[in-house]
Amino acid sequence: MTIRVVICEDQEIVRTGYMTAFDAQPDMAVVGVAADGPAAVETVTALKPDVVVMDIHMPLLDGIEVTRRIAGPGVVEPPKVLVVTTFNVDQYVYDALRAGASGFLLKDAPLLELVNGVRTVARGESLLSPTVTRTLIGRFADRLRPASPAPAEDPLAVLAPREREVLRLIARGLSNAEIAAELVISFETVRTYVSRILTKLDLRDRVQAVVFAYRTGFADDT
Repeated sequence: MTIRVVICEDQEIVRTGYMTAFDAQPDMAVVGVAADGPAAVETVTALKPDVVVMDIHMPLLDGIEVTRRIAGPGVVEPPKVLVVTTFNVDQYVYDALRAGASGFLLKDAPLLELVNGVRTVARGESLLSPTVTRTLIGRFADRLRPASPAPAEDPLAVLAPREREVLRLIARGLSNAEIAAELVISFETVRTYVSRILTKLDLRDRVQAVVFAYRTGFADDT
């Protein structure tokens, strides 16, 4: 399957570099570009790509607000959004994830890392290193989802023991491939477990799964 990508970036030289890198991949195709926020919303809405590579500092409308409009709560069939920025600031990462982003990379990351990042979020995985997962999501977990009264029952009771193991590894920031290696099971089996976890816990994606693990205290032992 070809991953359809839209690039939202105001600097032409950066857009060109991204386009060259993505179009050189046999499994990717750049289907659109946008140089400002309103154009980004319009382009993504019209083209419905699989992945949007989003710069935070877009003219007229910043990348976080664009992300909220194309992938935030209530959006039907949102694309995966990979936020790329020159600023490694906790608040930017928090705001981007809260707006609906699936991953976060710095612009000085090698192009190969960016290419692989697009593949990662296209597969439905969050692109956050274990370090970022622990220090950032753990810090902002109480703000990423609305607080609610403590449930009378164990919120993880719906999960089978193996599914709990997988959730614990997701909370550590491991990818599906890394979880497969850790548990000595196939990649497809991990995907099945992840899908079941999200369905049973009524979560949208892996980022919410990580937040859920922190919110419930399940991640404290990771």
